[in-house]
Amino acid sequence: MMKKIGIIGCGAMGSEIAEYIFKNLGDKSKVAAICDIDPKKAKELSERIKPAPIITTIDELINKSDLIIETASGEVSGEIAEKADSLKKDVLIMSTGGLLKKQHLIEKINAGHSYIHIPSGAICGLDGLRSAMTGAIKSVTLITRKPLKGLAGSPYLKEKNIDIEKIDKETLIYSGTAKDAIRYFPQNINVAVTLSIYGLGADRTSVKIFTSPEYTKNTHEIEVEGEFGRFWTKTENVPSMANPKTSGLAIFSAIAKLKEILE
Repeated sequence: MMKKIGIIGCGAMGSEIAEYIFKNLGDKSKVAAICDIDPKKAKELSERIKPAPIITTIDELINKSDLIIETASGEVSGEIAEKADSLKKDVLIMSTGGLLKKQHLIEKINAGHSYIHIPSGAICGLDGLRSAMTGAIKSVTLITRKPLKGLAGSPYLKEKNIDIEKIDKETLIYSGTAKDAIRYFPQNINVAVTLSIYGLGADRTSVKIFTSPEYTKNTHEIEVEGEFGRFWTKTENVPSMANPKTSGLAIFSAIAKLKEILE
């Protein structure tokens, strides 16, 4: 049966996913509806997809779709996940930071009783963390390194009065929990929340964010210690050309999860 897919968020990630569906998954699915806070972005994407999806509201999109893909923002992702899950419709969430406002959804996800799907995003090692959680876990730490332009405009920089253009060497910008990290960097560090959902939770997941004018890649290092021993992963991501705040691997992970759902 042809799966009707709705995409909320028509920026770099949503557009690339939509075009991949159109070009490669047309035998199993179609982009039936799209939605974006910017009508121009939605219109431009609609014109690149055949047959052209309707441009509509979030609520109507959820009602008309079999599978919803969220690539918008953490401001709306929690509500989208909750509405889709209540209707027993599969929903793929990229802005995982919004799920922290819906703890009952995270509990359902971890219990395996949810229609909410979370791709691995721009990191590796979540399968190992999920396995390690069977035993006792001592600590989960994420160390992220991003180019200057990948952090530009973050609320944290404004709050701390940091002029990112004046940074001339490797600098530790932030050190704290995943819960605070996503509040300060809502467009940059969803990987921290994804890691926390698979692991110890946002209050017990440690995050450090570095930046430097010499960085050209988004790099994520994960260190997990526990009863099993210790593992460490490092992922060096090429930023998306359309949006330097997004890693190409995050888009690929969404597509991989989509294929998994369709199959």
